[in-house]
Amino acid sequence: MEIKLENVTYLYEKGTAMQTAALQDVSLVIPDNQFIGLIGHTGSGKSTLVQLLNGLLKPTEGRVLYNGEDINGEGFDKRALRSKVGLVFQYPEHQLFEVDVLSDVMYGPRNLGLDEKTCRERAMEALESVGMPEEYYKTSPFDLSGGQKRRAAIAGVLAMHPRVLILDEPTAGLDPRGRDEILNLISGMKQKLNMTIILVTHSMDDVARYVERIVVMGHGKKVFDDIPRHVFYHHRELEELGLSAPQITYIMRAVREVGIDVKTDALTVEEAAEEVLRALSGHKGRARE
Repeated sequence: MEIKLENVTYLYEKGTAMQTAALQDVSLVIPDNQFIGLIGHTGSGKSTLVQLLNGLLKPTEGRVLYNGEDINGEGFDKRALRSKVGLVFQYPEHQLFEVDVLSDVMYGPRNLGLDEKTCRERAMEALESVGMPEEYYKTSPFDLSGGQKRRAAIAGVLAMHPRVLILDEPTAGLDPRGRDEILNLISGMKQKLNMTIILVTHSMDDVARYVERIVVMGHGKKVFDDIPRHVFYHHRELEELGLSAPQITYIMRAVREVGIDVKTDALTVEEAAEEVLRALSGHKGRARE
C-alpha cells in the first residue's frame, strides 16, 4: 500500500477575491507500515492535506495516488478508499451519536454493507484493540469520559479495517494523563495492527516520543521531511514557522552551553539522562588524569 501526492496544490475560494492557497506544489510519499508525524502551525495546510488523502477534497492541481491509481480519476471507488484510509477528526467524540458504544462502533461496518454478525465481530474486535472494557459496550457514549470517548471514536474507524489511520490532533483538550493514554494506545495499535499511522499535531514533544518520520508543513508547503533527530536540528527554522523543538532539545542545548560536552539530539528524557551521565563520566575521567 502506498499513497503518493504529486505536485498537489489546493485553492480555497478559487477564482474569487478570497482565493487562498492552502497547499502549494506538495509532493509526498506515504509507504506502508510507517508512523508519521504531520506537523504545522494553524493554517499551515496539514488538515487540508489529510482530507486529500482519502478523497474528501480534490486537488486544484496535481494528483493523489493510492497504489498507483488516481483517486480522483473516473471510475475510482472512493467508498472503498475510505474504508482503507480512515480519518479520525479533531474532537471525534462530537461524531458519536448512537444509543450505546457498541452500536456506534458498528455504524461504519454497516455502511460498508456487511452483515450484522460481521459488524458486531468487527466492532468488538476494534473496542478490544483500543482497550475499552466490555462493561462499557452497552453504555451511552455520552456517559463516557473524554479519553473513553476518544477510544470509542477511534474504534469506530478501526472497525472498518483501514490500512492507513489518520488522526487529526487526537489529544486536543485532554489532560496530561489522557494525552499519554491516547498516544500510548496509538503507538500500541501501530505495533499490533501493522498499519500506517499519520499523527497530525502541533506538539513536537508528542512526535519526538513516538514517530519514525516527521513531515513539517509551513504556509502550504512541505518544509521538512526526515527522521525526528534531523528535523529537530533545525530548531531555529521551526521557530520561524511558529513551532519549536521538543523541550528536551532546549534543555540539552542549555547543558552544553554551561560547558558539559553533551550531544543535543536526545528525543526523550531517558536519552537525555543517559547522555548527561556519559558526558559527566568522561569529564571525571579526564579530571583524574
